[in-house]
Amino acid sequence: MEHDKIIAVVGATGAQGGSLVRAILNDPEGGFKARAITRDAASDKAIHLQSLGAEVVEANVDDKESLIKAFKGAYGVYCVTFFWEHFSPETEMKHAKNMAEAAKTAGVKHVIWSTLEDTRKWVPLDDDRMPTLMEKYKVPHFDGKGEANDYFIKSGIPYTLLHTSFYWDNFINFGMGPQPGKDNEWSITLPMGDKKLPGIAAEDIGKCAYQFFKGGEKYTNASIGIAGDHLTGDEIAATFTKVLQKKVNCNKVSPEMFRSFDFPGADDLGNMFQFKADFEDYFCGARNLEFSRKLNPEMLSFEDWLIKNRESFEKSTAASVQE
Repeated sequence: MEHDKIIAVVGATGAQGGSLVRAILNDPEGGFKARAITRDAASDKAIHLQSLGAEVVEANVDDKESLIKAFKGAYGVYCVTFFWEHFSPETEMKHAKNMAEAAKTAGVKHVIWSTLEDTRKWVPLDDDRMPTLMEKYKVPHFDGKGEANDYFIKSGIPYTLLHTSFYWDNFINFGMGPQPGKDNEWSITLPMGDKKLPGIAAEDIGKCAYQFFKGGEKYTNASIGIAGDHLTGDEIAATFTKVLQKKVNCNKVSPEMFRSFDFPGADDLGNMFQFKADFEDYFCGARNLEFSRKLNPEMLSFEDWLIKNRESFEKSTAASVQE
């Protein structure tokens, strides 16, 4: 429609941004158009989004002027950063600052910032229950986002601070899915004991964000968390067992052991899981399931998501058996 409001989506070829672009495109009568912001408009993912009906615009979060141009004429902007590309909270904060300032200059009416808690408000740097990382952080990929909230709050633009949850997609894309063990049994590894982990399908993050844009003032100048389920490690393992028809256990290692694992970011993730476990009441409470499901009636439970993605796990487990 000619007068549809434009939503500019940073990271449009990624998990969160892509899910928002698709949510907008799947609602052609919703009054919004999707502008997909990407560093490479010639990428396969960008071309695919364009074929679906999105406007594709190149910009780089390192370059504020490119963002201003990309945001011009947009009603709303969805802002997200990419910690795992560079492992630098300072870089995340620089990118967030660029996006907030560009949105202000471009005259945007509503900005959503995909954020997480600054865990140092709960666990100060001198608290030795978990190690301090990079000299200034407890959970670097949380703390940088949480600290950057102020850029959006102080921008003067109506904002929504969207607190996301653990992506269930990590079980596919981050190597956290069931691994083979003895006696034809499989296991997942989570250092949370019997505490519940809020989780969500990445696709549902975009659907929720779209509702925030549609709701306008109802959701502005607010901090809102979302989740599809709150589950213990044993409950997650039991769901894998039920859906995959393979016995899956939960290996409930200590956070200390998880931090010692030999992969980039293990210490960060070990602290993250410990934070979620130590502050379970707060962390789950900030991601209310009833609100999330009312906001997005299509919200997938973990079991629903796993059934939808069963083939991916069946292929990976079959490959592990062959090896």
